[in-house]
Amino acid sequence: MLDGCVPWPEDLAAELRRTGIWRGRPLGDLLHESCVRNAGRVAVVCDDRSMTYEELARRADRLAGGLIGLGIRPLDRVVVHLPNVPEFVVLFLALLRAGAVPVLALPGHRRAEIEHLYAHSGAVAYVVKDQFGGFDFRTIARELPGTPRVLVSGEAQEFTALESLDAEGVALPVVDPSEPSLFLLSGGTTGLPKLIPRTHDDYAYVMRITAEAMEVDRDGVYLAVNPVAHQAALACPGVIGTLLLGGKAVLTSSVRPDEVFPLIRREGVTATTLVPSVLRLWADSGRPPGELSRLLIQVGSAPLDPALADRAGSALGCRIQRWYGISEGLCTYTRLDDPHEVAVHTDGRPMSALDEVRVVDESGEEVPAGEAGEMQVRGPYTIRGYYRAPAENARSFTPDGFFRTGDLVRRDPDGNIMIVGRIKDVINRAGEKVSAEEVERQLRTHPDVQDAAVIGVTDTVLGERTFAFVVPNGAEVRAPAVKQFLRERGLATYKIPDRLVPLSQLPRTPMGKVDKKALRALAASSAR
Repeated sequence: MLDGCVPWPEDLAAELRRTGIWRGRPLGDLLHESCVRNAGRVAVVCDDRSMTYEELARRADRLAGGLIGLGIRPLDRVVVHLPNVPEFVVLFLALLRAGAVPVLALPGHRRAEIEHLYAHSGAVAYVVKDQFGGFDFRTIARELPGTPRVLVSGEAQEFTALESLDAEGVALPVVDPSEPSLFLLSGGTTGLPKLIPRTHDDYAYVMRITAEAMEVDRDGVYLAVNPVAHQAALACPGVIGTLLLGGKAVLTSSVRPDEVFPLIRREGVTATTLVPSVLRLWADSGRPPGELSRLLIQVGSAPLDPALADRAGSALGCRIQRWYGISEGLCTYTRLDDPHEVAVHTDGRPMSALDEVRVVDESGEEVPAGEAGEMQVRGPYTIRGYYRAPAENARSFTPDGFFRTGDLVRRDPDGNIMIVGRIKDVINRAGEKVSAEEVERQLRTHPDVQDAAVIGVTDTVLGERTFAFVVPNGAEVRAPAVKQFLRERGLATYKIPDRLVPLSQLPRTPMGKVDKKALRALAASSAR
């Protein structure tokens, strides 16, 4: 096992392979075999470019040879900082074939995050797009300390052109499927991201069972709207899971209905993943119902308001499936045949029959069904530790291997999970505990509020005061009227926000989550 990674217990790993849960095959081999089986079929589409499986395999293996010739060896880490472009898919497969470990940065990351990822992962190279979205990513490479090996897709200037790494007939290494296949990033809203090692074994399993849950098969067409470096768009089943099955992956960096809807029709898209804010944008677009009739939308990464979940399916004429997932492992989802109440108001049940979920109080004791507590999870695709993070691992994992998610949940008698909020998102106002998620959910039901985020702000009298940042839905948002609205909805007096702050939009992290660290800074500056 790569030094710095926490290995799976040997007896558990052996049992998972014996039962076929884990297949004991490297992801690079599995993807290459899919390319051979589906050689003449279209694998990847982006704008006016398309690539067959045969082309993907040939380009990836030649690039793998070039990377090996450059000195990249098995288990070397490579920071990949590319947007939703075909070069990402080619490079990802090439690194897997070379036995190297991609460290997946997000398009929104800048120098601070990249410098951290490069140093903490011990990376030997940094791969970047020349320019994208009006930003020159080569400037980040120039600002990195030391002399990093920089590969640029596009105009390389003083760096090495990624496209120049083209070597045929290079012997590829044998890859151990128990080793990390890639590093994902933790999605916290404070601090720099932690590195999440996902092995070939556990990640292939994730792709297989998420594809079954979303009914994606060889005839499936998956649209990556979220960054493809993000867990859902990459492998749930995402681009890579779709390619493992022989389906077609469509890449875009736009969320605008007038651009994306024609693309969905043209390519026959059957599945995609959206965050709730984009689902709202699509549902409010006024496009004719039924235009997306073949589509299944997987919604996750942030809390989904039940009213939006109920409305979006009718407005878009397609199926909506609620998902909860963490890059560290566990996924839950609503089944396509779930009753309406479950489909709209819960985040469903665990994805695997082998997922173990317990909901505990502050002392670690399990709480009865219906009561809120922290969700702790263990299973065949939930990691046992972050990379090179012993102190964090001691905090985040129990002695018996359960991951402390930090999510407050309720679980009904049927096992359906309802996300209540985050443990760190509980505001202590004069001794009363206020769930930020609960107040946010209530605020979003106001007709003049499009979106909302709630934080606690230190106060000498109350301990913490509640600040609510709201995005108006066109009309002016008046604090007295909103507070009265919350009272009429039965919200406890101590949960009514002390202050309401209108914003044109909520700041977000590169992971697409509301950036509450930025909101706290904004609250601090406004209090001066």
